[in-house]
Amino acid sequence: MNVQQVDGKSFITVTEMAELCQLSRSRFYDLMEAGVFPKPALHPSSKRPMYDRTLQETCLEIRQTGIGANGLPVLFNRKPTKRAQSKPLRKPAEEPQPDHADLLDALKGLGLTTTPQVVSEALAALYPYGACAGIDQGELVRKVFLHLQGRKK
Repeated sequence: MNVQQVDGKSFITVTEMAELCQLSRSRFYDLMEAGVFPKPALHPSSKRPMYDRTLQETCLEIRQTGIGANGLPVLFNRKPTKRAQSKPLRKPAEEPQPDHADLLDALKGLGLTTTPQVVSEALAALYPYGACAGIDQGELVRKVFLHLQGRKK
């Protein structure tokens, strides 16, 4: 594990200490309440919690050794990185091309040999909202045939 070293600051906030320990702030607070990490000192005038150099070194040593301030062993999970959180688990599957076998056979019977891709494009042009499901098969063949014939000119 690669725990960061104490930087040049004499005092840091609880959030900065959690980041140095490679933990989320909420997990760091949970471990602090459980006695794993020492509680921060309070700033004399503002009463804001802060870690001085000694406490910083203590927290980093606890993180590295896995032995808490209470003397009990503790296991740490890795803090997820932003890249790992946004990375999709799988690539979305491409939509399969619909099978237009009946339509292709009907067009072939009319003397027009074409591919499923061309038929899909013609249907998309004729029915942009996909409303060709309730149309009579003969009417559909006629419209696609005329569309493809008009495109050849």
